[in-house]
Amino acid sequence: MTKPITITAANWTEHVTGTGTILIDLWASWCGPCRRFAPVFEAAAGRHPDLVFGKVDTEAEQELATALQITSIPTLIVIRDGVVVYAQPGALPEAALEDLITQVRGLNMDEVRASIADRQAAAT
Repeated sequence: MTKPITITAANWTEHVTGTGTILIDLWASWCGPCRRFAPVFEAAAGRHPDLVFGKVDTEAEQELATALQITSIPTLIVIRDGVVVYAQPGALPEAALEDLITQVRGLNMDEVRASIADRQAAAT
């Protein structure tokens, strides 16, 4: 069974750049919703060995959490091919997490990049 990896400030860039999809759970041991989401996240990791699942302990990695502007936990961030395609606080139920994974797999990343470029151009 595939287990989530530990993401830290030291290995962040290594894991979030390049091709592929990574789902990152930002959590803390004192957080009740985080503890309830953990088994859902770990089960999904076991069902999707082709994806990378990572966990950031926001207590141990306070600077990383601050840099990511995390204000509520748990927060789930999904990065595909180096692009953040999802970032929301809240513990997802299993069905919602599976639906999110299906949606991320179905993204046309050329269209996503074009949309980001259009928004950036419009903002300048």
